[in-house]
Amino acid sequence: MKSIFKIHDERRQGEALVKEKTKSVENSANFDRKFYIESYGCAMNFNDSEIVASIMAKEGFGLTDKLEEADLVFVNTCAIREKAEDTVRKRLEKYNAVKREKNPSMKVGVLGCMAERLKTKLLEEEHIVDLVAGPDAYKDLPNLVREIDDGRDAINVILSKDETYGDISPVRLQSNGVTAFVSITRGCDNMCTFCVVPFTRGRERSRAPESIVREVNDLAAKGYKEITLLGQNVDSYLWYGGGLKKDFKKATAEQKANAVNFADLLEMVAIAQPKMRIRFSTSNPQDMTMDVVDTMAKHENICKYIHLPVQSGSNKILKAMNRQHTREEYFELIDNIRKRIPDCAISFDMMTGFSGETEEDHEQTLDLMRRVKYDFGYMFAYSERPGTQAARKMKDDVPEKVKKRRLSEVIELQQKYSKYNTEKYVGKTVEVLIEKESKKSDQEWSGRNTQNAMVVFPKENYKVGDFVNVEILDCTTATLIGKAVGYSKNN
Repeated sequence: MKSIFKIHDERRQGEALVKEKTKSVENSANFDRKFYIESYGCAMNFNDSEIVASIMAKEGFGLTDKLEEADLVFVNTCAIREKAEDTVRKRLEKYNAVKREKNPSMKVGVLGCMAERLKTKLLEEEHIVDLVAGPDAYKDLPNLVREIDDGRDAINVILSKDETYGDISPVRLQSNGVTAFVSITRGCDNMCTFCVVPFTRGRERSRAPESIVREVNDLAAKGYKEITLLGQNVDSYLWYGGGLKKDFKKATAEQKANAVNFADLLEMVAIAQPKMRIRFSTSNPQDMTMDVVDTMAKHENICKYIHLPVQSGSNKILKAMNRQHTREEYFELIDNIRKRIPDCAISFDMMTGFSGETEEDHEQTLDLMRRVKYDFGYMFAYSERPGTQAARKMKDDVPEKVKKRRLSEVIELQQKYSKYNTEKYVGKTVEVLIEKESKKSDQEWSGRNTQNAMVVFPKENYKVGDFVNVEILDCTTATLIGKAVGYSKNN
């Protein structure tokens, strides 16, 4: 039986784009009960759902792709923007309709950031779910399920100071058997005024490096060829024996002397699996240090790509956002990266229409983009999130029409530079890891190069998981088009 894991990725240019992938996992017929799960939002939510699947399998639940036959339905939610929450509410309406019409015994649970933000509202006021579990409460799911089995509503949204799920082996739900996420940190200490993450995922704490390397080694043994080290802010990774990053100042002298930072971890993983590609996401400009970049330059298997959100090109707006860096500091960081890794691709997040943004501020954003010339980016209009400092203390004073017009200008400019950057590959040969069949043709493979550019080429005799050298013959703004010229040395 095929089982389904749906990824609804909200980080796309201008507006949400829904992606759905189906992969087989353990046969649900082997389990007494069945559950169905959908995930919305970022890669952390996707990874969290893999953790949930592992926990539920041990509890006797098999994953199913048929909503109407599920005993338990989970939606793993995102609260980063209003549109994400609106989408989840529509899905909850769908679940409850199926429950009324086809499966009255079905139970519905909300997981993740939206669960943490709304807490009891979904249970006690709206009565549209049976279970609510925040991002740090997944180990408690067996107890919560027993609560709803006994006819009681169940909720756990307590944020943890030390939970990292480092002792749980995730079920690779949508896996192609080639690439996988490995979570290394949870939470965020950067209190950006527009962001709900510190309130929904808590403070920063890091996972033990030994458990990270062990998971990477296990993935390599299972044939995986690429991993992405994952966190809200990977550059702030700091292991000193456990606990919150903010408490590091209280650590003993020995703990401080033996502490492992992100550059250390990156090198540990690169050395442990020299034939495995390594990516990481997400970085924050104020936390990225040159030792990380130097480690990238040192190890060939660390991909030459950095996602480096900036959000605005205006110092006034950056200050209002509490971004803790200026445009000048951002330019300096970009320059230092390109000095050390000249071919490093850089992507970004950009927000238009934040509180107080003027036309001059918007022009400074466009100017920043012209100077950096990003490879690609995630662009969106500001939407006020309840509970954030911006919502409490700042007026959302940019008209929606102006937000959308500025967003269109940002997207249009980025398309120009995306094409500029893909054109640089034409005539060159790049190494590509084959990940899947091309969406547009079953006669072509699709994969990425080290700079995270998507490449398509005729299948010939190659297969998923092969490292192939591909000569680039043409391009679009988002895709390189070529032909394979043989296996790479890493195959």
